[in-house]
Amino acid sequence: MGAARLVASTTMSPSPDGTAGAPTGGPTRYDPQAIEARWQQVWHDEGTYQVDNDDPRPPFYVLSMYPYPSGPAHMGHVRNYTMGDLLVRYRTMRGDGVLSPIGFDSFGLPAENAAIKTGTHPRVHTDRNVEALSASLRRIGAVYDWRRVVKSHDASYIRWTQWIFLKFYEAGLVYRDNAPVNWCPGCQTVLANEQVLGDGTCERSGDLVERRDMEQWFYRITAYAQELLDDLDHVDWPEKVKVMQRHWIGRSEGAQFGLPVADADGNARTDVEPLAVYTTRPDTSFGMTFAVISPEHPRVDELTTDDRRADVEAFRASVAGRSDIERQSTEGTLDKRGVATGGRVVNPFTGQAIPVFLADYVLMTYGTGAIMAVPGQDQRDWDFAVAHGCDIVRTVQPPDDFDGEAYVGEGPAINSAFLDGMGVAEAKATAIAWLEEHGHGTGKVNYRLRDWLLSRQRYWGCPIPIVYCDDCGEQPVPVDQLPIEPPDDVEFMPTGRSPLTTHEGFLSATCPSCDGPARRETDTMDTFVDSSWYFLRFADPTNDELPFSADAAQRWLPVDQYIGGVEHAILHLMYARFFTKALADVGVAPKGLREPFQRLFTQGMIRLGGSKMSKSKGNLVAPEAILDDQGADALRLAHLQVKPPQEDVDWEDFGIDGCAKFLNRVWRLAVPGSDLAAGARTGDPTEADAEVDRATHRLVARITDEYDRWSYNTAIAGFMEFTNTLYRYVQADDGPHATTLDAAVDALLLVMAPAAPHLCADLWEARSGGHVHTEPWPTADPDKLVDDTVTMVVQVNGKVRDRLEVPADVDEATATALALACDKVVAALDGGEPRKVIARPPKLVNVVV
Repeated sequence: MGAARLVASTTMSPSPDGTAGAPTGGPTRYDPQAIEARWQQVWHDEGTYQVDNDDPRPPFYVLSMYPYPSGPAHMGHVRNYTMGDLLVRYRTMRGDGVLSPIGFDSFGLPAENAAIKTGTHPRVHTDRNVEALSASLRRIGAVYDWRRVVKSHDASYIRWTQWIFLKFYEAGLVYRDNAPVNWCPGCQTVLANEQVLGDGTCERSGDLVERRDMEQWFYRITAYAQELLDDLDHVDWPEKVKVMQRHWIGRSEGAQFGLPVADADGNARTDVEPLAVYTTRPDTSFGMTFAVISPEHPRVDELTTDDRRADVEAFRASVAGRSDIERQSTEGTLDKRGVATGGRVVNPFTGQAIPVFLADYVLMTYGTGAIMAVPGQDQRDWDFAVAHGCDIVRTVQPPDDFDGEAYVGEGPAINSAFLDGMGVAEAKATAIAWLEEHGHGTGKVNYRLRDWLLSRQRYWGCPIPIVYCDDCGEQPVPVDQLPIEPPDDVEFMPTGRSPLTTHEGFLSATCPSCDGPARRETDTMDTFVDSSWYFLRFADPTNDELPFSADAAQRWLPVDQYIGGVEHAILHLMYARFFTKALADVGVAPKGLREPFQRLFTQGMIRLGGSKMSKSKGNLVAPEAILDDQGADALRLAHLQVKPPQEDVDWEDFGIDGCAKFLNRVWRLAVPGSDLAAGARTGDPTEADAEVDRATHRLVARITDEYDRWSYNTAIAGFMEFTNTLYRYVQADDGPHATTLDAAVDALLLVMAPAAPHLCADLWEARSGGHVHTEPWPTADPDKLVDDTVTMVVQVNGKVRDRLEVPADVDEATATALALACDKVVAALDGGEPRKVIARPPKLVNVVV
């Protein structure tokens, strides 16, 4: 069977750790706990899955997402890391030098919150959890090159994270600016939009999130907006993830133009700048009957008349506490979500003065913070116009049978002067040309993507390497002073305020420019920064001169297979892609490395009681009890067989007991000295032996294909079906042929080894004295994949009447003759001739009567 031996011998030889080769549990007893502990130690001590950067085998990089160390593994971890482990073992047997590293995303707010509640220092809390999670991963049989472990909170990793920050700072990809942020008073930190729940509260503390203006640090990710969008076409990712990324980037084509501010008589003023708006539908501008600006817009005061000022200020105060997510929701009546300023601007297309409103759903972080409102072509604008008494003018002709309100479809332009009669595309281009010709504006591409706000007012994070000098301003910390570490002698305050803000030993610094006194930046970096480049550090984790060498990155990157939950489909993946491109552009990563992950697989989540398993919900199922009882291999198979790996699954559907029984059946069949093989024959093989031999080669071909397609659930079904075949074979009256049975069992152990690594390793060692995980992957003989006979279905008028075993190469005439000779077909014809015979040999003959 190709390069792999299908061993028939049961001679014992020393095991990899020097002990006797007999299986731990003896010839009749399968003891998963003893077997699993032993082999986990062998893999660790031997470094079975260690790989060096000069390994002569073809490189293949398998990576499961950087886990946060919250304690021992839960079932979500088991599912994710079992799938990754199967791939690592499979590709190794296929002859690749597989890079399989592990690390820990070990900075983060949970450890700081725990310190506030319990007094346990985040470093102690985190190190304890790292050890617990590492032990859990070993216990489920997951194998890694443990020499390459990376932890965000290690000084060596902090050093290079800060070094990268400084490289980006030097390249203009880092800046500091005043920005409205989500502030959690309970956590005393800035939150990303995704950390704010729909009701405006913090996902962790439950406090109502406030909007504040603060000086913050940003990564200029928008500089890569178009490339981030374009390069999605070059990666093998689930389409739903690409769609999410494209939506987040939010590229739109339209026009940006000015609305002149109107004087008391409604005429355009020339002494002040027009109000800039951006629209994707400049063709509808003749229907612009009002404008709306963000409550945070810098020109609110200028555009507000004295008689409206009190109402405007009250409205701005009410909006200040709402999150962006809450403000963009569609709930709430629009008469309460907007207020008139009393000011007016001029629609340059019509020359008419139109009112200006404030509305909470217009954000300063998108576009210009001001929009033109065309109620005839936008339902929200329609509803707002109705609520506030504004005019509605249609600019696109709806179909005759249209009976709705705003019409958003295609149609000819109407009520639009020189645009009338044009289709949408032509009208857009003409409107943009008119704006440019008359000096009102220009065509523009816009993006929803905003720059990455990375400042966090936390202690347990990577400190930002900046100091502030009264004379020299902000100054980057010199590289030779890195890493800047968070001090351990800190006091955590119940308010949640970062202890860095009061720690004089940390705050006190020297200005690198003038040698005068300076104060250190107390913000730390968003933990997404740590997970945005760890995959590169894994390629060269002991490098003390650079975060990684270009040669190491060139060898291993991009990651051949990345594995993780779809909940990281936007932020983590977007940030990692940005880092990879930026590192290449500043000369750290290879210039041609533009994407970090060539293939992405997002596994489904596990539900319990109808909701996702999570520590925060308290509905986790710990794996320890199952590992103590049925063992890791049974738990692994249960995760692999329950459903296709990309689908969500219910814990109640896991068949762990069935998987454990199956493994016991394999043990009884494969263990040397088994009574099931006691009557094995020698001599010439029979047809029954030949059929088992063909089934063995079909198994290898099937499992190879299913592993390659991530069809793990059907692969497990294949193991079970083949085992049933072998049980029927050994229990048949003639008994099994010794060579045929040994070859079949060996093939089963080889293809099962990535999925049930402990049992297969122990049985293989007992049978042959070798190590199954270093064996080459078996190859099926193509000639044995073709069945000599197949089952042909015979139908009468499309209904199945019989099934016949026919030669696989049966021709049409023979197939037809055999079908017409069937008793049930003869009875249906009742002496007559068929109207028609449809033959599709060798699978089907349909007789039409």
